[in-house]
Amino acid sequence: MQQLAIFGGTFDPVHWGHLLVAKTALAQLHLEQVIWIPSKNPPHKQASLFEHRVAMLKLATRNDPAFTVSLMESERSGTSYAINTLINLSACYPNTHWYWIVGLDTFQTLPRWYRGYELAQMCDWLIAPRLVGGETIAQSEIICKQVEKKFREKSHIIHWQLLHTPLVRVSSSIIRELCRLGHSTDDLLPEQVGLYIATHNLYSNNSE
Repeated sequence: MQQLAIFGGTFDPVHWGHLLVAKTALAQLHLEQVIWIPSKNPPHKQASLFEHRVAMLKLATRNDPAFTVSLMESERSGTSYAINTLINLSACYPNTHWYWIVGLDTFQTLPRWYRGYELAQMCDWLIAPRLVGGETIAQSEIICKQVEKKFREKSHIIHWQLLHTPLVRVSSSIIRELCRLGHSTDDLLPEQVGLYIATHNLYSNNSE
C-alpha cells in the first residue's frame, strides 16, 4: 500500500515554510509523494486569482519529483471542502494510506470543518507545530491532544503526529504585506516565485 500525503491550502503565495513542511513530511513518514492541492474557493478566506496561485506553486515544486500539484479544484464551482478532495483523490489513487498535512492552527479548527468528524478518520494527520511567542513542541502536543479529546467525546478516533520541522518565521500574509509596502521578499520564497510576483505585480496596491 502506497503512502501519500495531501497538502492543501491557498498558497497565496507559496513560500519556503510550505516547502520545508512538505519535505519534512516526506522524510519523516517515508512518503512516496506529497500532493499539493491549491484551494480554488476556500470556505473561510478570500484568496488571489486561482491561476496565479497554481502557477507559483508549479514553479516552486517543479524540481522535486516527489511533489505533484493537483488541479482537481479547478473544476469545482462551489466551495472547496476537504472531504470532497479526499474522496476524489481516493478514486484516483486506490490502495493508498492517506496523510493530511496541516498547520497547528488549522488542526485546531478541524472539529468545525464540513463533515470534519467523518474526514478525521479517513486519513492520518501530520501537524506542523506553531513555534511562535515562545511556544514549545510540548505545548503544541498539548493542543493536539485537546483536539483529539474533542473527537473522543464524539466517539471518533483521530490519528496524528507532529512534524519535526525547524523554526521558520514566515507566512503568506507577511509576504503579501511586504509586497504591498514594496519591500524585498527574496529570503522568504523561491526565486522563481518572487520573479512571478514581480512580473505580474501581485499583492501591490495596483495588483492584477
